[in-house]
Formats: sequence, C-alpha cells, structure tokens
Amino acid sequence: MKKEMIMGTLFSVIVACGFASESGGIFSFRVGQFDVFMLVESEREGNTNIIPGADEATLRRFIPAEGFRHTANAFLIKAPGQNILVDTGTGSGGVILERIKTLGVEPDKVDVVLLTHLHWDHFGGLGSDGKANFPNAKVYLSDREHEHFTRIAVNQRVLDVLEPYGANIITFEPCVLGAAYRELLPGITAIANYGHTPGHTVFLVENSGAKLIIAGDFLHVALVQFPNPDISATFDMDQSAAAASRRQILDYAARNNIPVGGMHIVYPGIGNVEADGSGYRFIPAR
Repeated sequence: MKKEMIMGTLFSVIVACGFASESGGIFSFRVGQFDVFMLVESEREGNTNIIPGADEATLRRFIPAEGFRHTANAFLIKAPGQNILVDTGTGSGGVILERIKTLGVEPDKVDVVLLTHLHWDHFGGLGSDGKANFPNAKVYLSDREHEHFTRIAVNQRVLDVLEPYGANIITFEPCVLGAAYRELLPGITAIANYGHTPGHTVFLVENSGAKLIIAGDFLHVALVQFPNPDISATFDMDQSAAAASRRQILDYAARNNIPVGGMHIVYPGIGNVEADGSGYRFIPAR
C-alpha cells in the first residue's frame, strides 16, 4: 500500500471518529427506501493487544503514534412499516434505547431484533432485570449460535436475557455467501460468517437496487485488519475460520461494490471497501 494512501485512509478514519459526539453518536445512511442508522453505544481508546498476530512492524505501519479509537455500535433499520434493530449493545446506560428514541422509535415499536452473535456487547441490551427491553419484538439469531450458547457451552447471561422473549425467539440457518439467497425478512438476507463465534452472521440489506452489508464482528481493529485480513483478534473463537470469513466478506463487498457497516468500525461505521494488494482499503461514508 502506498504511504500517501495509508495516511489518507488513516486521516479519514481518525477525523471521522471525532464526529461521533458532534452527531449525537448517530450516522444515517440510505439503502433504497430503507433508512439505516449506525448507533454508537460506546467509544474508548483502542488496544492493539487484542490482535496479537500483528507484529511491531505492522503496528508501526498502520497505527498512528497518537493511538486509535475502539467503538461499539448497533444499527437501526427503518423499513416501510417495520423497525429493525441489528444488535443491541450491552445496554449499559440505556444508550441504544436513547439513540432510537431520538430517531422517533420507542422500544415497544421495535418489531425485529437481528443478532449477529451472542457476545455481551451485541445482545446485552435485549433486556434488564428479567424484562424485555423490546417487548413486541421478534428476536432472530442463527440456529448454530443459539445451539452453542444455550446447549453446548451454556452461557447463563444468554439464557437470562433471551428468556423473556419466549416464543418470539426465532432461529434460522444463514445462507452461504455467493450462493442462492433467500430473504430472512423483506430486503434482508442472513449470511453465514462463522469463526468469530460458531454461528456469527452478517446481514445483507437490499432495497431498490441499493445494498449494505451489516457485518457485525467481522473485524475489531479496522486500521490493521482491513489491510491485513488474515490477522485475527483474541475475541475470535476460531481464529483461522474468522480470518477466512473476514477475507470472504471483504472480497465480496469489494468485487460487488457493496458498502459495509461494522459494530467495531469507528464513526461513521459504514464505508466502501476496495481491494489493495493482498488486503483491502476502507473508505468511510460521508
């Protein structure tokens, strides 16, 4: 990657990060007739210890001396007649709840919650004190993810948060990337992206010819993992599979010119992907 290209990308990402507080932690993006909102729940100083596969030379090349930011995001999709939340954050401080209220959506007006996976910073906001935060929502997650965390490696917090939703928990088998797709909901297709967790899922949003991939935890340190997709994070349960899934989704997005949104990409959290040598380059949306 050329030095000026690296610095331009770094500058774009760093500057964009500064806009999060000014915007109220919300970035809006249009996908056909769908309004998509990236919602920042939290933002803090980043830590390169979570990508132990990155050597010092790689870190010096891609991480600026002043450091970088780490974010946790969720997404709200306003589709005709339906409000869809993709992940919920941890629920800490009620931040995501306040973000959606700012957008005119009360929690009881969320019709669907799509979960990319069952790590706390993605499902914790589903409920508190034994109650559902989105009492009228159907909650969708992949059958493999549900099986792993409720029956194989049982996570009590998962059980506790899902319990109030009862029969409104809906499991599904995601589609295979690039194969024949079947919509999970009108305009939304679930695609398997296994590795980060056993059933990690990304969602392809499509309307009126426009598309967006909401890619969950396909990466954690964007400045390093876009140009070096084979480097995995400590949070990836199967690091080899996560790297392969990450490269597949980046290649697909780049070849098909589909913007990507991520739960750990700093504000605006959405952008285009371009192939660059053996890796990729991220161009934040404006």
